[in-house]
Amino acid sequence: MSVEPAVSETNDNGRLVRTVGTIVFLVVALVVYFLLLGRIAVALIASGNAAGIAMGVGVFILGLIGVWVVATSIRAALAHQHLARRIHEEGRELDVSDLPRRPSGRIEKDAADALFEQVKSEWEAAPDDWRNNYRAARAYDYAGDRTRAREVMRRAVALERAERNRQK
Repeated sequence: MSVEPAVSETNDNGRLVRTVGTIVFLVVALVVYFLLLGRIAVALIASGNAAGIAMGVGVFILGLIGVWVVATSIRAALAHQHLARRIHEEGRELDVSDLPRRPSGRIEKDAADALFEQVKSEWEAAPDDWRNNYRAARAYDYAGDRTRAREVMRRAVALERAERNRQK
């Protein structure tokens, strides 16, 4: 009789709850921080002197930039998570479980490069399929090219969104 290792859904759910809780805490902390920045900006602008007004406008603009960065980051994370869920449901995730790893846990460079070449050939065969773009973005990430990974992931999100809109 073979004993299969039990997959702990409780452990996965606990990790998910901790992750979401941490994100919620950080977003709430940032909202409080941005509100405090707004108060400081208003006080500086209300001071009436030119330097105070200029600094107040600058602080206000920095707060707006911060809100924009947080909002776009959360939006991108949710879009990436949506694609990851769909890829998982379709059984098209990249299997990296057998690839050799460094002590840090990252995949060794040669193995990541070989994986990338495999995924690149799939992507070249159908570059307008969001699934191939998603897989290419993940392969870029494993190979350590974060800039291209973000670029290709944005393309995957746009292609998947366009596919979803066509189906409606």
